[in-house]
Amino acid sequence: EARCRENHVPFYRFEGCDHSLESGDLTEDLNRMTDIIEITRDFLVGAPIYKISVLTRTKEITDLKAYRGKVLLIVNSATGCGFTPQYEALEEMYKAYKDKGFEILDFPSNQFGQAEGSDNDIHSFCTARYDISFPQFAKIEVNGENQSELYAFLKKRQGFKGFLLNSKESVYLQKITAKADPGYLNNPDIKWNFTKFLVNRRGMVVDRFEPDAGTDIVRQGIEKILNDD
Repeated sequence: EARCRENHVPFYRFEGCDHSLESGDLTEDLNRMTDIIEITRDFLVGAPIYKISVLTRTKEITDLKAYRGKVLLIVNSATGCGFTPQYEALEEMYKAYKDKGFEILDFPSNQFGQAEGSDNDIHSFCTARYDISFPQFAKIEVNGENQSELYAFLKKRQGFKGFLLNSKESVYLQKITAKADPGYLNNPDIKWNFTKFLVNRRGMVVDRFEPDAGTDIVRQGIEKILNDD
């Protein structure tokens, strides 16, 4: 472990298993081996997320490898949504953690009909209303045939885990989602605006937060990854 720190190589310890990484729980063992394969591949050839290109707000192509080594929170946003005030909480998180190697990547999407206007219109609204300072990219689609490569990748790594059902908004979100897609529980698609994916410094997608996840829940996830890394 000391030698790994010395040479800036990630070190992993797996508790509760023997020398062949078996714990006696088959499902747990298979999940662990999947994690090890992904960790090893990413270490040898680079995490796949860093090979993805996206379009900036000013229509320039940029690779996500520019964010290698950062903890990322990737969000699909909208300016006319009931969750739009989350911009304020996102900016507070950005200011709190950016000096520790944290970035928010904001991808506006009109897929739910609540992000109308040009990319510049959206950016002007967000800076004027919420004074955001984190990067905003060009509008994208997050589901369907024209979904962005980035969101296809994110959803494959972290599927839908359910709503919290801890508020009227959360219950309503489940209701409209179930009406639109009766099989939504097994569908990894983005359900609504302000779904968030957490990516660690090695490019692994480690968590997904639905729009009804409160600020405290998201902050806890970010802090854990910042401290673990």
